Amino acid sequence: MATLIKERRVVANPSQPSDAKEPGEVIRLEPQDDPASVAARLPTAARVEVNFPKFGDGRGYSIARLLRERYGYKGELRAVGQVARDNLYFMEQCGFDAFLLRDGEDVEQALKGFNDFSEGYQASVARPVPLFRRRGA
Repeated sequence: MATLIKERRVVANPSQPSDAKEPGEVIRLEPQDDPASVAARLPTAARVEVNFPKFGDGRGYSIARLLRERYGYKGELRAVGQVARDNLYFMEQCGFDAFLLRDGEDVEQALKGFNDFSEGYQASVARPVPLFRRRGA
């Protein structure tokens, strides 16, 4: 069974899109989808799910950054599909705050993945100021 991590904590009973009782719509984006197509629906969305159908498909990272930076989405942004420990740090940097781990992932090891790197050089959703500007301040 897949495990849900929200804000770096394991959620005991994750709600699936089919049985969600949360107010608002659950928007699901596939890698080929344009976030602009759902921009008008974002303010009332319960959450946005971005699917990663393959481990090596990185288009969801771009979708997350666009949702956060261009469209100002502040709600839950959940990564679903082939979400593994190795992705978590980078997904969080792009704006994801919830992660539905693929079946078979070790939850304790996955949580450690958030701390794989102590610092990021480039600007990100999580750290909008790049390292060289942070160090000079």
